[in-house]
Amino acid sequence: MSFFRSVWRAVVCVSLFVYATVELLVTRPHTRPERAAWLSRFCARMLRMVGVHYGTIGTIPTHGAVISNHLTFFDILLHSAVHPCVFVSKIELRKTPLLGWMSFMSGTVYVVRGGGGSAAAAAEGMAKGFRDGLPIVFFPEGTTGVGDEKAMPFRSGLIAQTIDAKAPMTASFITYTLSAQDLAAGKTLRDDVHWGKQTLLQQIWRFCSLHDLDATVHYADAPIVFSEAAIANRKTAANEARAAVLAVSSTAKVPDSSLI
Repeated sequence: MSFFRSVWRAVVCVSLFVYATVELLVTRPHTRPERAAWLSRFCARMLRMVGVHYGTIGTIPTHGAVISNHLTFFDILLHSAVHPCVFVSKIELRKTPLLGWMSFMSGTVYVVRGGGGSAAAAAEGMAKGFRDGLPIVFFPEGTTGVGDEKAMPFRSGLIAQTIDAKAPMTASFITYTLSAQDLAAGKTLRDDVHWGKQTLLQQIWRFCSLHDLDATVHYADAPIVFSEAAIANRKTAANEARAAVLAVSSTAKVPDSSLI
């Protein structure tokens, strides 16, 4: 049954991409809020069609920056579905067929690792997002993990730029929970949800084979209050931001490690 479920959902996903592409071509959203709203609708539809039931705990930030742990590319769909937002992403996404064009049309801010000029470009893009009144979401780990640790070490660049912009930064933490049917079938978060070393197509296929999946975004009660040392030193700021995300994770229902 999982094979046929994967095939059916894969067909549905392709259909949704085609529909979303046509919608973009017809409506041509011009402002960043319009683009973010389009992406939010698309992500909500996509999650529903692949059997992801999602929700939030805590107050969803409506401005400033939101930082999160990163386990799968579906994290992006999840954050967008719960509230229109702007993402900061690696430039590699811009070069990905279809996904790159759609991310560009949705107002994503791109950064180039190790590129001096990209820092200024990212800062300018983030500043525009802040001025538009949209929350800017980014994943300070810089890559996806497999859940062996709640959050890998954080990169400091975007965190420092947010502090420089004097924008509030709210910590969040994502959890996924497999259904009883998938657990009985031998599915695991590590192999079937978290990205790891899979290709994008492999992860989509595994995701589509799941019977159901519960996803929750947990938000901190208030923005992070950085110390004077963190404001002066970006590495200290990264450590304090990671500690804030881990603090949220400590109150979240994280699946038992035997199921990961």
